[in-house]
Amino acid sequence: MKSITGREDFSHKLNRVFTRALIVAGFLSALTSAVYASLPGPGGGGSTNSSPNYTPLDSWSFHDNTNWTSDLGFAPISFSNLAFSNLGDGASLVVDSANPAWLQYHVIETSGATNFSPAAGSVSFWFAPSWSSTNQGGSGPGEYGRLFEVGGFTTNSSFGLWSIYVDAGGNNLYFSAQTNDLSGNLTTYLSAPISWTPNYFHNVVVTYSATNTALYLDGAPATNGPPMTVYPGPNALANGLWIGSDSNGVYEANGLFNDVYTYNVPLDAGTIQRTFTANYDYYMLNPLNSAMFHISDGSFNPPTGTAIDVVTGQGNLQSLGMSTLQLSGTGTNNVWITNVTATAAANGTMNMTFTIEGGQSSGTYYDVFITDYLDSPISSGYWAWQGQSPRWQICSLTGLPNTQILLILGTPQDSDSDGLTDAYELLVSKTSPTNAYSNADGILDGWEVLLGLNPQANNAAQPSERANYYYTQADWLYSVSGVTSKNGSVTLDNEGNVKTVSQ
Repeated sequence: MKSITGREDFSHKLNRVFTRALIVAGFLSALTSAVYASLPGPGGGGSTNSSPNYTPLDSWSFHDNTNWTSDLGFAPISFSNLAFSNLGDGASLVVDSANPAWLQYHVIETSGATNFSPAAGSVSFWFAPSWSSTNQGGSGPGEYGRLFEVGGFTTNSSFGLWSIYVDAGGNNLYFSAQTNDLSGNLTTYLSAPISWTPNYFHNVVVTYSATNTALYLDGAPATNGPPMTVYPGPNALANGLWIGSDSNGVYEANGLFNDVYTYNVPLDAGTIQRTFTANYDYYMLNPLNSAMFHISDGSFNPPTGTAIDVVTGQGNLQSLGMSTLQLSGTGTNNVWITNVTATAAANGTMNMTFTIEGGQSSGTYYDVFITDYLDSPISSGYWAWQGQSPRWQICSLTGLPNTQILLILGTPQDSDSDGLTDAYELLVSKTSPTNAYSNADGILDGWEVLLGLNPQANNAAQPSERANYYYTQADWLYSVSGVTSKNGSVTLDNEGNVKTVSQ
């Protein structure tokens, strides 16, 4: 048993305890975890500073998702259409609404406390988009999404602006400012390319002063800029600061925010790197943040024709030969993982070897699934299929993240005969293991996976996906194309029902 420490709120820490082995009855069995080396957490129960000079002006951890008060207890001026998520380090602000959404705070409180310094300082936050950049095949936010903004852009620079934002395609991050001099000028101090994917958190830090400006992404310097000379005047500052949108709640960031900090001095590069390293650990420990690991499903070799064994093949697993022990289980489904070893590899990754023992049939293949966090129930977690192997095999997985890793075996049981094992449906596709047509669109769950369709949604009912279905003149389905460039022909029975799919 192993204890891992993580932050719960601004002043407390939470000890999370994980078991190293778990026996699950039925279709799942034998779980084990690799060695995890924890990183130190932020000092002061939430402070990300390594020097007294770096005391923040204010910070927002968003644990108060009812009134949205700051960590220093200051209430917002106004807010609308906000949501809360347990992603990130467990408490995230979500600004992603079909209606105008905003969160507005004073720059200067009535008490005289200052929440933001426009001429010199630092702004740091974690952000995870709900979109993919167009260079990742997505559509981006679709507009110039504001991440952190004071004032507002005007074409004649009549008001004043201080803004960190992304372009409509989500391919570039900017820091720009504008004063109220009626010149119409917008000064862009910093610009850096980005390539982001949904729900993957990134740390963004902008430092600025009369000496220079700088942008840091995920702890590393991204670009430098000229000294800060343009910033909004008193009227714009009186209008407050906005997290996740512009002052009208229109140009939304469309994503999640965590741990927003403001300072009146530029942070140094070493502190930014150390802070990122320390906090990154908390994001990795969250059970809902599996996407951040980039653990991918192993490639599988789906059969064609009428065969209904869709997810099959070696996948990412590498066989290192037969085990010399060769223990038998009490039944086909009585299998387990043993002899686990984890070793450091190149580029900060990890290689793992393990042995599959037990079972009673040499012709039975067992699926191997992987995740970074054990959720309860297990099916609530995010697992990735890594491949298949028979019993008595020494298996290897390479290039894994150097963090906690959990493995589990799945048996060949397929209760609804849809081509997906019960284990795969519960852990990966999140479909029903007892209903072959989970999304009620008339195509077996296994065939949907085979064709690259979404087995959780009624694809034929989605306007954006209807073009994937091709019909004869009699309106009978004859072929389907998937969202991942997969295509398949369809065989129908005499009544027009889908009988088989080949890919």
